[in-house]
Formats: sequence, C-alpha cells, structure tokens
Amino acid sequence: MKNTPRGIACFMRKSLACGGVLAYNRGMNAVNYDAVMQKMIAAAPPGRRLLLHSCCAPCSSYCLEQLHEAFRVTVYYFNPNLDSEEEYLRRKGEQIRLLRETGWADILDCDHAPETFAEISRGRETMREGGERCLLCYRLRLSHTARAARKGGYDLFATTLTVSPLKNAAKLNEIGYALQEEYGVAYLPSDFKKRGGYLRSVELSRRYGLYRQNYCGCVFSKAEMLVRGSDG
Repeated sequence: MKNTPRGIACFMRKSLACGGVLAYNRGMNAVNYDAVMQKMIAAAPPGRRLLLHSCCAPCSSYCLEQLHEAFRVTVYYFNPNLDSEEEYLRRKGEQIRLLRETGWADILDCDHAPETFAEISRGRETMREGGERCLLCYRLRLSHTARAARKGGYDLFATTLTVSPLKNAAKLNEIGYALQEEYGVAYLPSDFKKRGGYLRSVELSRRYGLYRQNYCGCVFSKAEMLVRGSDG
C-alpha cells in the first residue's frame, strides 16, 4: 500500500482488520460479512465516496437504503452478462429511474460490452450455474468496478450481488478483497441478504414498481429458467 494515499491506506487497513483478510478461522467459522460491513460503516469518516457495482435496480434498492446515509454513493452499472441489448437497456432504465426517484446515489454509466462476458464464457458453456463461469463473471464485473474506483478517486468499492440468495457471498468477498490489494482501493465487504435484506429488496421493488427479472441475465441462466418453467 506504499503508493496508496494515506487516508485510503488507513481505511484499507481497517477493512483488512475487520475482514480478517479472509484467513479468519478459514475452514472453521464462516466470516459474518454483514457484521464486518456494519463495523466499517460505523468507522467510516463522513463524506467517503463509494462506487457500488449494481446488477439491477431491485437488488440495489436495499443496498442503497443501507449505504446512502453513510457514504456518497455512485452506482456503477456494468453488466456485460446480460443476454441482449433490449434486456440491458430495460434493466439500466429501471436503475436510473430508481436513483432519480430516491436520490440515493448518482450513476456512472458504461457500455454493455457483451464481448467481455462472451470471452470468459468460451469453453465453459456447459458448466452449471454457480460454478466456475459464474465466479469469472463476478470477477469480471468487480474488477471493472475496482478499476473505475481507482481511476475516479473513490475511497471504496462494493457490489450489490451479495443480496441474492443464489449468489455465493463468501466467494464474492474473496474476490473483492483480492481486488482491493490489486487496485489499491478499499473494498467494502457485504452479505446484503442477511437481516432480511433480500425480502426488503422485494418490498422496495414493489413500492417503486420495479421490473423484477427471474434470471440473472445471462443466456445460460435464462436457459435454466426456461427448463425449470417447462418442468413445472
């Protein structure tokens, strides 16, 4: 961290201390990432800038409700996994509408870039959902977020992905901590599904009339969703 600004380096040390660098009783006790996040929020000086990767408006709703009073939040909407331009624009439009109606965050827009997801998926098309292909997708989106956070001078970066019951929070946070070291920007760990977070996101989605999708967005999850539908 020797080339990291002093204030941010200090916050990174606190992040690592709270998170135990993921070595905290590994294989013995699971890390409570929600508790780690709460400690970091309580310790955060006023005015810290957070770049929050958002997968969609419904998932971001609860996360933003939790974060917007503690940080100056900017949503980073980078989701190259979305299977069509139509779906990408529809979800992005809902994200923009939610931010406009709540005032909880600004947005840092970026291109769809589906070719980046196609590249990591090549040769992994038959892998199950939740496996290696998904982990590479997490890393793709979080690495772009960390890079944008460093370029934009943000104090921290985070993701909404942990609010989903279908996402592996431990793996997501492991990736986040690794990228913290790689890019020199503090990572805010999370497990937003804790304390009823997912159910709250459903409630907020109803309140704001948000479009809720029943698959993560990629062509592979869509295919699984269609198979489940045909089985029913």
